[in-house]
Amino acid sequence: MPTLARFYGIVIRMYFLGSEHNPPHIHAIYGEDTAAFDIRTGEAIDGYLPSRAADMVREWISIHSIELLKMWETQEFKKLDPLD
Repeated sequence: MPTLARFYGIVIRMYFLGSEHNPPHIHAIYGEDTAAFDIRTGEAIDGYLPSRAADMVREWISIHSIELLKMWETQEFKKLDPLD
């Protein structure tokens, strides 16, 4: 599972499409908590993150949504800028 970014203790990853399912999403890990977020809506679709961490993940997704959707479709993963 490639790591796309790390910021403020949050790790963002995306699984290879062959082992994943729609909707297009990323996985965010923060300490012991993990959640999957829909790339198109920013909504948590599985798991839990504390609200502050979830808000940062949503902000990061909004900045990188086009790149994330392209990665989901092409499976060409790359590092993305962290949230500043």
